[in-house]
Amino acid sequence: MANRPVHFELQAADLERAMKFYSEVFDWKFEDYSEYVNSPYFGIITGEEGTPGINGAIQPRPAERPSLEMGTNSAVLTMEVENYDQTEQKILMAGGQVALPKMALTGMAWQGYYLDTEGNVFGIHQPDEQAGL
Repeated sequence: MANRPVHFELQAADLERAMKFYSEVFDWKFEDYSEYVNSPYFGIITGEEGTPGINGAIQPRPAERPSLEMGTNSAVLTMEVENYDQTEQKILMAGGQVALPKMALTGMAWQGYYLDTEGNVFGIHQPDEQAGL
């Protein structure tokens, strides 16, 4: 089913430290997916396949961490969509903005990031084995 959250992303100043933390606290496992995005990017396996929950990823923080008074600051949900371009048009027509344009995750999917009307970042993801080929 499309339009449901299927992935989350965390940001970290120190990837090794963050992965150690989540491994020790929640027993999460990590897989190196850097080759798909051409930068450090580690998949997070949060549990066994077929159990409730979603998997995610961790990546370097692109800017300074917001101050503690800012509250939440670094988790991004990504929704799987059936048609990337149609969904992008809906986002833009509803007042959203492009944060990071559509890109190919080669051989896997189309991915991009947007701002909602409140400035929150979210991603959309259309599986496509022909993406970028």
